[in-house]
Amino acid sequence: MPKMKTKSSAKKRFKLTGTGKIKRKHAFKSHILTKKSKKRKLKLTHDGLVHKSDENNIKTLLRLK
Repeated sequence: MPKMKTKSSAKKRFKLTGTGKIKRKHAFKSHILTKKSKKRKLKLTHDGLVHKSDENNIKTLLRLK
C-alpha cells in the first residue's frame, strides 16, 4: 500500500506548535483593506490558534492522526 499523502492545502495553511497546538492565519487580510481600521488590520496580522472542535479534522488532513 502506498503512503497516505498530506493535503497540500492544509500543509500550506497550518503549522504545528511545539506543544502540539495548530497555528493558523486570520482571514480578511488580503484585499479591500481601505475600509478596515488600522486596529482591525493589526489584530488580523497576528496568528491565531485553531479551535479545539476543529483540531481533529485538521490533524486528519495533515495526517497526524
